[in-house]
Parts: sequence; structure tokens; C-alpha cells
Amino acid sequence: MKVIIVTGLSGAGKTMAMDVLEDMGYYCVDNMPPALIKNFMEIAPKKKEIEAAAFGIDVRGGSLFDDLKDTLEEMKRMDVDYKILYLEATDRVLSRRYSETRREHPMAYGEPVIKGIKRERKRLEEIRSQADNIIDTSNLSKAQMAAEIRNIVNSGKDKRTFTVNIMSFGFKYGMPVIADMMFDARFIPNPYYVKSLKDLTGNNKKVREYVMKHEIAQFFMNEVTESIESLIPYYEKEDKHALTVCFGCTGGQHRSVSLANELNDRLVADGIRTTLEHRDL
Repeated sequence: MKVIIVTGLSGAGKTMAMDVLEDMGYYCVDNMPPALIKNFMEIAPKKKEIEAAAFGIDVRGGSLFDDLKDTLEEMKRMDVDYKILYLEATDRVLSRRYSETRREHPMAYGEPVIKGIKRERKRLEEIRSQADNIIDTSNLSKAQMAAEIRNIVNSGKDKRTFTVNIMSFGFKYGMPVIADMMFDARFIPNPYYVKSLKDLTGNNKKVREYVMKHEIAQFFMNEVTESIESLIPYYEKEDKHALTVCFGCTGGQHRSVSLANELNDRLVADGIRTTLEHRDL
């Protein structure tokens, strides 16, 4: 029987991950006390309809969560084929999600949400280090997250997956605080001043061709692509699993969108996982 342990930071998307796995035919149990997994594994093989199971485990279990380490050791002794899927997101994104839902963080204890997030990160350090796959959901849509989970489960590969999150934006609407790398595209000739292109966006082939026909744009994208691909191994070495790269222009409609699309296509062609968002379109 295949078993997936779904865990990670509160607000990172564990409930959705469980829904995806259930749709894939996994027998799913959320917030199960780790100590009871052994009992389930003793019973499940007798049930022919249960071929794969997923358990959602997090700090909501309080002191029961501490049993997870012993449970994993027991599963190894039982020769259970299990994998750990760990979900996380940036502090800012998690804080925003809690603010939007107006729920209290399980480890905030009446204090600001950010303190609960930091306590939880500390408590989950050990299980995170054992994870077979880590997904940063900060910039993933529901569809992208579902696709990532399905890819991980179906690939059968036990490896962490590095993702480059790419975003375009307009400086006049504010700079994205989630950026690890930010590039200003305002030095490139602006399609906005070309009458036939003004009302189009960087998603249009003509706009993108106009932006990329300039030698400086080609040089710039070659340098950016080479730098990012060269740095990824060093991010992975520091146990980082995602990198957010942002391109900005004045309004976030033409140049930044074109460059974001260009980088996305180049990285995908080189076998690198990406997400793509045009914030201000």
C-alpha cells in the first residue's frame, strides 16, 4: 500500500492537497493522531478497496503531533511504502491568508499571527528535513498546486522540486514584496508608444516580438536566464525550494509581461519548473 503523509505549515494548503489526493483515489484521513496510523496500517490491507492512503498531520493535534517521529520509525519497521509531502509558504503570504479568513493561527496563542507562524516553523524543522517533496505554495493557484501534486505522485521520484516563480508587475502599482530577484524593464523601448500595440499586452505575439527584437532585450534576457539557471543549485544547497523573479515596467502591461513570458518559456524548455503570474494585467 502506498502512503503519503501530508504535513507542513498551517495555511499552506494541506486541505486542498488532501482533496487532490482523494480525487486521485487515495483514502484520506485529515488530522489523524499519528499514533493511530499504525492501527490503520494493520487494518487497511484487509480492505481490498484501499490501495493507497493519505494522512493529513499538523500541529492542530497538539501534543499528539509529537508521536509522529515514533510513528514514522514504526512504519519503517513495518516496511510501509510511505512518502512525506511538506507544504509551506512565505510568512507574508501565510499572514495574509489568515487575515483574509479571520482565523486564529493554532500556535499564535492570542498573539499576532506572525509569532504563531515562526513557532510553527521551528517546531516543524525536523519533519521538514525528512520530507520527500516540499512545495512552496506562495505563488501557486489552486490549479497549479493540484498539477504539482499530481506530477509528484505520478512521477514516483523521491526528490525535492525547485520552482522558479515568475511575476510581472507595474511600478506605479507598487513593488511586490515577495520578490527574491527584481528586474526593471523600463530601459527597453516601450510598445505603449506604438499606436498599433498600445492597447495590447505582452501576452500578444506582436508586442512580445517588438520587445524582444531589440538587441538590448535579447542581451538582458540571456544574462538573466543564465544567472538564474546557474544559481539554482546553490539555492538548493541552502535548502531553498523556490525562487521568485519579478519583472517590472511602468504599468505592468507590455515590457514586464513580455519578459516574464520569455523567461518562463526559456526555463520550461530547459526542464525547470515554473509558475507564471501577471499581477497587474
